[in-house]
Amino acid sequence: MKKLFILQFISIFAIFTNSWLCEASSATNPVLDITGKILRTEKTYFIVPINGEKYGGVAVETVGNNKTCQLSVIQKRYVEPHGHGLELIPVDKKKGVIRVSIDLNVAIYSTYDCLHSTMWQLEKYDGGRYFINVGPKVRRNNWFRIEKYGQGYKFVYCKVICKDVGVVMVNGQRRLGLINGAPLVFNFKKEILEGR
Repeated sequence: MKKLFILQFISIFAIFTNSWLCEASSATNPVLDITGKILRTEKTYFIVPINGEKYGGVAVETVGNNKTCQLSVIQKRYVEPHGHGLELIPVDKKKGVIRVSIDLNVAIYSTYDCLHSTMWQLEKYDGGRYFINVGPKVRRNNWFRIEKYGQGYKFVYCKVICKDVGVVMVNGQRRLGLINGAPLVFNFKKEILEGR
């Protein structure tokens, strides 16, 4: 009887321990900024490209007809190295930590008068190209992810499969879009704002 009790206790202990270890190991690594600090929700960060010799961070800029105020996310020239600040909004905001390979929305902060929303949205254009524009509020079907890539990170867009986000030259602008080639590789730098 005593042996049976010990065997049951060991079995239950093994099940709970295994369950706890699986849950702990399923959490992905946190995303780190250039100082090695963990990225947090409700904070704003700049993108600092790894190959930033000629180009800097990302920003919002008009594309096409200026009267329609169609806004796209572009990469800035290095004379404006930081671009606009980004806020990363994960599915599960409770923990407050931004991790690699989790679904998230990206908000970009700009000073355009006609800006109605700050959320990155993927839009399809003629020729089957997909570009990142600024669109309506948070949508559950518009998730991006951050993945580790060499010495930095990259954005990917995941629906059925994941595709890298990179730079596509269109009418002299370095627009962000889905690509088959080299992704935009970057690190994060925390934006220092008073009161945050």
